[in-house]
Amino acid sequence: MAEQRVYTLAVLVDNEAGVLSQVSRLFSRKGYNIESLAVGPTHRNDESRITIEVISDDDQIILLANQLRKLLTVHSVNILDNEKSLRRELVMIKVMAPDSEIRNEIIQIANIFRGQIVDVSVGALTIALIGDENKIKGLEKILSEFEIIELVRTGYVALERGLDTIYNDTKEKGEFNYGKNVL
Repeated sequence: MAEQRVYTLAVLVDNEAGVLSQVSRLFSRKGYNIESLAVGPTHRNDESRITIEVISDDDQIILLANQLRKLLTVHSVNILDNEKSLRRELVMIKVMAPDSEIRNEIIQIANIFRGQIVDVSVGALTIALIGDENKIKGLEKILSEFEIIELVRTGYVALERGLDTIYNDTKEKGEFNYGKNVL
């Protein structure tokens, strides 16, 4: 059996209703669970970018990318190389802080991780942190010594490093691109 690992797909799509549903149904039909999903408009009003993380093997991820490219609403699909891309996630963690001593301790921990205190209330602090999985898990582990009230994660967003972009791989150049952005 081929080795399974987490792959990150960057998918450029039309910014219109129903597109996310089409894309997610493709994964569901093929029996894949989406590990992380982030969607938002790009600098072009008519386009959105979807970042999808899925566990697969080399052969299946190429098939999934090619099947995504067949969707009419999809403009481009890149399988991002972890070494040549930036991946970040936003997490917000609400922590019990019943007194000033604990509040100060949590603030110091947040500062060490370069997190931001985004809300202070009687009895609780909310920290926002942007980072990779190791940074987020590290903060979560330390804050678990206090009482975590609530935690929310956005899912990863990712960009290619340097001048490479999702626009380098478009249907206008060819529906199936087996070039540099395949693996």
